[in-house]
Amino acid sequence: MGRPGAILRPMTALSLVLVLLSAVAHASWNLMLKRAGDPEVFAWVMLVVGSILLAPVGLALLWYNSMDFPGLWFLLASVVLHVFYFMLLARGYATGDLSLVYPVARGMGPMLVPVLAVIFLGEIVETMAIVGIAAIVGGIYTISWWGNFHQVLRSPLLFLKSAGMRYAVLTGLTIAVYSIVDKEGVGHIQPLLYIYFLDIGTVALLAPYILANKGMGTVKAEWRANAVPITVSGLLAFAAYGLVLTAFSLSRVSYVAPAREVGIVIGVLMGIFLLKEPFGRGRLLGSGLIVGGLVLIAFSG
Repeated sequence: MGRPGAILRPMTALSLVLVLLSAVAHASWNLMLKRAGDPEVFAWVMLVVGSILLAPVGLALLWYNSMDFPGLWFLLASVVLHVFYFMLLARGYATGDLSLVYPVARGMGPMLVPVLAVIFLGEIVETMAIVGIAAIVGGIYTISWWGNFHQVLRSPLLFLKSAGMRYAVLTGLTIAVYSIVDKEGVGHIQPLLYIYFLDIGTVALLAPYILANKGMGTVKAEWRANAVPITVSGLLAFAAYGLVLTAFSLSRVSYVAPAREVGIVIGVLMGIFLLKEPFGRGRLLGSGLIVGGLVLIAFSG
């Protein structure tokens, strides 16, 4: 699975359904994270609660499935990457709109996944996928610079002056790398067991930072204010990534990872209509270009 020369269908019907469900779940918990009083604390407590509630599932999976050493190395690498992912994503939401950070972060990752999949997994990316990547780049620039295209010509990296945008781009880069690592990891460890121990590992590595920089007082305050959203988000986060990891085991990573990003539209609409963020044609058009590019990538070949 996913090894050089392996032949996998670009997208099976089952993997597509799993990916769509994952997209809805992912956009929903990101909405709750954006609404948090302290997004970093919310994200950590969300993982803690999810790990506790799903402990019976994790133990049952561990009882019936083995975890070999190659898989454990991939799991450890993914834990480290997910620590950065949650910190960067939380900081992005603390400094930027959901309808801005979410599409850029979720678009950057899949844009890079096909390239990394070719380099490290030996997968083949067709011409249509290359067109899709170009559409995603155009979408990200449209979201960032709608109405200021003269600045694009003068300073293509001007958008990185926005803190929210910087965190979104870094989050996307992290997503691209952990997608490749996890594709290999679920080849050695059952996907749901993999994601459960991924959550536990992330909780453990994030704990010193959260407790030292935020303190138990902030943790308790966030829990009192958002106990229900935190609990629901913990379950949705597990479900979202568990679904997509299962899809990874059925289809090519270069198709599964982009296809899940249909949730971008959901996230943008949530930001506009539920959070009352600024409505802009640039954000909608840019998100449309990103989704269109992702569709091209997902169904090329």
